[in-house]
Amino acid sequence: MNIKDIELCASYWTVSGAVYPGAPSEISPFPLKDRAEIAGRVGWRGMGFVLDDMNASIAQYGLPTVRNIFSDNGIRHVELEFLVDWHLDGEKRRASDATYDRLLDVGAELGIKKIKIGGGVFEEGEPDVSAMRSALATICERAAPLGIDIVIEFLPFASINSIDRGLALFEGLGTTNGGLLVDTWHVERGGMTADDIRKIPRDLLRAVELDDAGPEVLGGLFNDSTHYRRLCGEGSIDIVSQIQAIVDVGYRGYWGVEVISAYHRHLPLDIAAQRAFDATMQQFRSIDFPSN
Repeated sequence: MNIKDIELCASYWTVSGAVYPGAPSEISPFPLKDRAEIAGRVGWRGMGFVLDDMNASIAQYGLPTVRNIFSDNGIRHVELEFLVDWHLDGEKRRASDATYDRLLDVGAELGIKKIKIGGGVFEEGEPDVSAMRSALATICERAAPLGIDIVIEFLPFASINSIDRGLALFEGLGTTNGGLLVDTWHVERGGMTADDIRKIPRDLLRAVELDDAGPEVLGGLFNDSTHYRRLCGEGSIDIVSQIQAIVDVGYRGYWGVEVISAYHRHLPLDIAAQRAFDATMQQFRSIDFPSN
């Protein structure tokens, strides 16, 4: 393995333009065709999407054309996000189940590799581990025949806010297609380090997102996450040490890049895509890759 083996995936917000999590609309102002052409030309080999945006693109082009857009531009890895409330009861759970049904339908049609989910987003206190484990087992079971990994993103503004809590959900669960998504921003803002990443078993480290953070949290964690992330190497996170830990654990998949930034999202699309790609690839130049 070496730097030539690295494939980067432009997570949704990195090349979606002037939209952000929780915006009145999360659908990109740029057509999918434009985004994929620019991403492919820059060198991205994956792209991520929120479900609303993917639904809009399918409505615009039709599923066969969406598939062709990806293949024509060298986009080999496609992922979807972001499922929440999957462990609750009542109306929120029914809405979550309906969303998941659609995620699986789209995933089956487009060969989606990963579906990203969040555990206890904006819930305070201890997570309901029993309810989460029961629901998670079913979620993974339904995705397994489609070859889709279910990856939990631990967030500092969720009840599943650490690597330890994320791992507890999978302990003894018996799933073969579930695990954690390690985001460098969440590791840093959650008070964790590269040493914590090394606690993750190889089979449970299923996805990665790289991004940087400023030296201080601005306006609360969610606000900081939504508007003030930085390109890799332009903030205060020791990105290289986290990447090294991920490589040492044995992760060999593609690498997501998630830049959610008020400045970045207003750049011309081609410049945003190029800058994020170049800044991220630079981080791998100091990595000690295994020989095998």
